[in-house]
Amino acid sequence: MFGSKRVTVGFVPREQFSTTQRSLETLIERTEEPYDLIVVDGGSPSPVRGYLQNAAKKYGFLLIRSEEFITPNQARNLVLDHVSTRHVVFVDNDVLVQRGWLTSLVDCAETTGAWVVGPLYCEFEPEANRIHMFGGEVRVSRTSAGAVEYHEQHDLAHVRLSEVTAPLVAKRTQLIEFHTVLVQMKAFEKVGQFDEGFFSHAEHGDFSLQVAKAGGEIWVEPRSVITYAPPKRLVGEDRKYFLLRWSEAWCAASYQRMSEKYGVPLKSRGVKGGHRWLARHRRFSMPWLFKCKRAMGATLGSRVEKSVAAPMEMLWNKYKYPKSQYSRVPVLNISITGSLDGHADGSKNQSARQNAA
Repeated sequence: MFGSKRVTVGFVPREQFSTTQRSLETLIERTEEPYDLIVVDGGSPSPVRGYLQNAAKKYGFLLIRSEEFITPNQARNLVLDHVSTRHVVFVDNDVLVQRGWLTSLVDCAETTGAWVVGPLYCEFEPEANRIHMFGGEVRVSRTSAGAVEYHEQHDLAHVRLSEVTAPLVAKRTQLIEFHTVLVQMKAFEKVGQFDEGFFSHAEHGDFSLQVAKAGGEIWVEPRSVITYAPPKRLVGEDRKYFLLRWSEAWCAASYQRMSEKYGVPLKSRGVKGGHRWLARHRRFSMPWLFKCKRAMGATLGSRVEKSVAAPMEMLWNKYKYPKSQYSRVPVLNISITGSLDGHADGSKNQSARQNAA
């Protein structure tokens, strides 16, 4: 059933486009393990689109392009349609991998039998300097008062590697993130493809919960190291996609799906906390705000952000991306170029993909 290669790498968009070339070139340069490569282009601007078309011919990978902006789970499912190896690894387009990253993930899966394996996730540059997370906890449970809550906690979040005293070893965990993750293809026979009802938030928690429910193990492997390295500012089309990716409409749709699937109330503490994170993250698109905060000082600047800037930005985002238009999974117009054997086969249109919200 499977060929000589053990793994397929699916390179997918996360929240912007300008990091695509550096991230992909780094992946190709630093990966020794043989692999098939599938790249999803989710509506990138013409310079990135042109680069990916040329790179597909140069490096011999399958390029799947949507003319529309795409949700992360849609992108991952497009990859799954073309995988013929035992394992698939998803890598976001703002990740810098370290040498040995892929072999370590595959070896861990094959040694432990884990359905899902995550690396040591680091964040920001310099690379491999500060930990983003190394596994964690995720659960849906009832509180002592009887309320249903979604809980998520990340191990070693934002700790510098130099401050970790005990050696990091491979371990079982409840939670991964989608910055980079390996999944055994057999897992999808049990849990199905990624739930596209999760547009923008908590999709990693949902997938982790579904794997555990189906009886699969999740591990993290510290010999595999990646760094989530977003740009310091958003420009052009990056800003447009970023604001939709973390929009109020996509967030509301994600938590509506969580409520339907797990019975978590929309006004629960976990949902409110996730929404606060998302709204705060979206304000990364407002560089003037951070300049004003520095000029005002920490106390006054935080008050102005909370009482003025944040509410205004939220109202603008709701106006720009109304729920009436953005509460359904995007309908995609897909084209495919290149091939997994390294020989371009021209462009062929694939029927529009439509999924119920």
